[in-house]
Amino acid sequence: MRRGRFIALAVVLDAALVNAGIVAAFYLRFGGELPAFNFNAYLGLAPFITVVYLAAGYVYGLYEPERTEDAWSLLRAAFLAVTLGAILTAAISFFAGPRFFAFSRLAIVLGWAIDIGLLVGWRLLFMRVASIRWPEQRVLIVGTGAVARELAHELESRRRWGYRVVGFVAGNAEEDVPAESDIDGVAFLGGSEDAGRIVAEHGIDRVIVVSPVELRGFIERLTTAEEIDVRIDVVPELYEVFIGTLDSVLSDIPLMEITRTSKPRWYGPVKRAIDIGASLGLFVLLAPVLLVSAAAVLVTMGWPVFFVQERTGVDRRPFRLYKLRTMVKDAEDGCGPVLASANDERITPVGRVLRRYRIDELPQLLNILKGDMSFVGPRPERPCFVESFAEEIPGYRERFGIKPGATGLAQVSGGYATTPERKLKYDLIYMYHQNLSMDLRIIIDTLRVVLTGRGAR
Repeated sequence: MRRGRFIALAVVLDAALVNAGIVAAFYLRFGGELPAFNFNAYLGLAPFITVVYLAAGYVYGLYEPERTEDAWSLLRAAFLAVTLGAILTAAISFFAGPRFFAFSRLAIVLGWAIDIGLLVGWRLLFMRVASIRWPEQRVLIVGTGAVARELAHELESRRRWGYRVVGFVAGNAEEDVPAESDIDGVAFLGGSEDAGRIVAEHGIDRVIVVSPVELRGFIERLTTAEEIDVRIDVVPELYEVFIGTLDSVLSDIPLMEITRTSKPRWYGPVKRAIDIGASLGLFVLLAPVLLVSAAAVLVTMGWPVFFVQERTGVDRRPFRLYKLRTMVKDAEDGCGPVLASANDERITPVGRVLRRYRIDELPQLLNILKGDMSFVGPRPERPCFVESFAEEIPGYRERFGIKPGATGLAQVSGGYATTPERKLKYDLIYMYHQNLSMDLRIIIDTLRVVLTGRGAR
């Protein structure tokens, strides 16, 4: 069975079995009967409960066969998904109104145990009687030593899961280069300096680097190459172990993925919901501040009050960004597009106050509401600067993988005049480690900047 068909089957079976488990729980709770008063409360919520359980299964990987390839990982995923589903079911029945309060809490608990057994049981049975056709993963191994050969052997033994080792490349100049054209039956394709070409020519999906310390420059070149979209894993040495997190184990060899984002699947929708709700609320709350500031700009600088400028957003798509004007009119007529500096003479006295307390950024609530931006993310730059930075700064193109933000880690860690190179490091730290806790910390630090003016000089 193809992977896609298995996922469709899993969704349909899970939807049916989750509800069957809850019905069975009612039978157990009420001695083989289904009292209408209690059971009707369940029937009214059944569509919502089904969606909740399926969403929980998606969050914990029940519809990704590669994440539940053994009984233990399957049991763990089902346990977490059903537990979350049961908790949300209890919450829904409690808050949905008096009509649904009759949903038996004991039936929810019994259904929790039954549903775990059903979701795990049918999958284990399916694994015994059928097989899934996994999408092919074409792997390039950087290194030719004993560990590299062990990795290749282990991956070749997992061909039924889609792994195919395309070849080896030599890790560095000092590494022994084989005289023959293959190593243990796997092609030797050249040195690490040719890896970019090899990745493109052979359609590589995954690169595993055996000696990351010696190949730091190679990894940076491969991860920052715009034309190459490939997963990169390393066999960690002590340095990587100290600063990284184990992602998987192949045979008994630990692997760390260095090109992944750590955000959970629910993070994006939740963050967007927060952006919409918070931007609407802040529009109302801060409307007096915005009106007074706009009036100050009008009185001291005249029209226009607002400053509209094209910026580069996620996936390098352009959008129009809104700010209160803080510079003299036609500020770039004599000098062309330039970044603001710490003591920029084009900034007016009122504009300097607005910048110091980030009040000039308030109109960007509209950008957030429209979906051009988020509250937290890399600050959007102008297209002319993006082109320049992309050519001069390795890895700069990476920052466009997420929405830009009204504030970000770079902004609370520096100021307007922080160099693009330093800002990029903060942006990538946020991009690859973002979570709601980090977002909250950045928002709190931003409030501190707004109230104290720190970092805006």
